[in-house]
Parts: sequence; C-alpha cells; structure tokens
Amino acid sequence: MVCMRIVVVAGGIGGARFLTGVRSAAPGADITAVVNTGDDVTLHGLRICPDLDSVMYTLGDGIDPERGWGRRGESWVVKDELAAYGAEPTWFGLGDRDLATHLVRTRMLDAGYPLSEVTLALAERWQPGVTLLPMSDQRVETHVVVTDPDTGRPQAIHFQEWWIRHRAALDPSAFVQVGVEDARPAPGVVEAFAAADAVLLAPSNPVVSVGTVLGVPGLREALLASPARVVGVSPVVGGAPVRGMADRCLPAIGVEVSAEGVGRHYGARSAGGLLDSWLVHETDVSDVPGVDVRRVPLLMTDPATTQAMAEAALNAARA
Repeated sequence: MVCMRIVVVAGGIGGARFLTGVRSAAPGADITAVVNTGDDVTLHGLRICPDLDSVMYTLGDGIDPERGWGRRGESWVVKDELAAYGAEPTWFGLGDRDLATHLVRTRMLDAGYPLSEVTLALAERWQPGVTLLPMSDQRVETHVVVTDPDTGRPQAIHFQEWWIRHRAALDPSAFVQVGVEDARPAPGVVEAFAAADAVLLAPSNPVVSVGTVLGVPGLREALLASPARVVGVSPVVGGAPVRGMADRCLPAIGVEVSAEGVGRHYGARSAGGLLDSWLVHETDVSDVPGVDVRRVPLLMTDPATTQAMAEAALNAARA
C-alpha cells in the first residue's frame, strides 16, 4: 500500500504544534515540513533558526511546553555571563541547552554544508518523524520598516529585534524579505510539492511565515502546480490570532484581521490564489469566493484536539 505524501508549509509555534497533529492523524504517512527561515538571525557569531528549531524540538519532544519555544529544562548561565560582559544584544537570550544546537549548526555552515543538510543532520538526534526542509539554503531575513521613535524617520530593523526587543510595539509599515530575490528552493522542496497527495498551510503567520516561504522564487509556482488539493488552516479565531502577532502584521499589508480576511488574502486556487479548501473555527463565518470553506474546531488545546484539527484538514484534502 502506497503511503500518503503530505507537505506542510509551516512556521513558528502554531506550525510546530499543527505538525504534531498531522503526524498523529496520518501514521505511516510521508510528511515533509517546508519551514520558514526568514526569522533566522546571526547573534554572538551563531546562526539561529528559530522556526526550524521550534519544529524540531516540538516534534522531538524537547520543547519547553509552557513557553512554546526553546528547550525544556533550560538554564541561562551563558546569557547571564554575556550580560555581565555587556555583550550586545542583551535583548535576545540564548539558553544553555539551545546553545549547543546553534554551535553545531554554525560550525557545519562554516564548513560549507548547506542549511538543508545541516537541518537533516540536527534532526538525526531528535527523530521528528517528518522530513524537515528549510524553504531555501540561501540566507533570507525578514526586516520590518518602522518609524524610529527618536528621529521620526523610517528605518528597517530585523524581525527579531522588532518582535523581541520592541515586543512588536512599533507600528510596522512594511515587511521586507532581504535576499529573497536571489534565493532558490532548498533541495527536495519543489519535488515534495510535485509528489504530494495533500498540501497543508499550517495556522502560521500569513505574512512573515507562510508569506515568506512562498516568496522564494519558484515555491508559489510549485505549490500551484501540485496535483494535490491545497488546504489552509486559519491562524485567526474570533478576530484575533491564537498565538503570535498576525494582528500586528496583517494591517501592514492591507488585510483584515479575520479568518475571512486571511482566506481572501490567500485566495482561490482556481483564480490564481492558493486555496482549494479553507478551515475556519466553528464560531467564525468566512466567505472566500471559489474556496471550500469548512467550520471546525481550531483550538489546539491538547494532543486530541490538535489531531482532530489535522484530520479535518486531511479530510478536506481528500475531498
């Protein structure tokens, strides 16, 4: 019997948790996660890939369940020592356990290995049960255009600085993926779309996660050419994001913060958009022309509800 081949476009905590549900809902399936790397940043000489690590740790049962990011049982000795030296940036904390991942990644990258191979090597330890692929081996970093509170002039700062240092308090006027024009899909990504039986857009940020992935030249085209149905899962419930800061990002690109707004932003595949089906929460009403809209519970409160949500997405993909 041929196993089902599933591709999930994911980023952040929502994408990581959704993948646990997909893995449970489709045991034995060949699952590929195409993960956002626009959040990646180099700090203290180390290459940090927050979304790849969140997915890897979550699926490998090493994530801190309360924070939703970083390692369980983490300590912060190195962070405190860096602060004692006054080493900048002080606003980004590297946990001691997490530090080992960044050291290994950076050493492999410096030795000439591409990010996709480094990711597969790191995943050997964690055994996530899915194939983890970065969207690209080339460096792409999301920057946020804000108004400098001191000068009143526009300036672009790295997404991590905007989100962690400023806690997204500075109003964004634009999101710019630096380097995306020269990026290429990582090995295996286009092939995964071409062979897929189902393509799922996780309930990740539509602007800085899903949008960044599909901004890599060739990836949107690969998704549209896939023989599989494309099913999106709304990250917005009741007019607010379940997690993260989609409500700070969507207005900057002129999209209403609602399940319907995001669904219309993605658009119907039959009209050149992305979606065949769109899952919204059972209490939301969403009209997306040309798209099969389904109302199902979308709150990932525990493993059972997360699996049920993934099953609903797979059922829509089989329709």
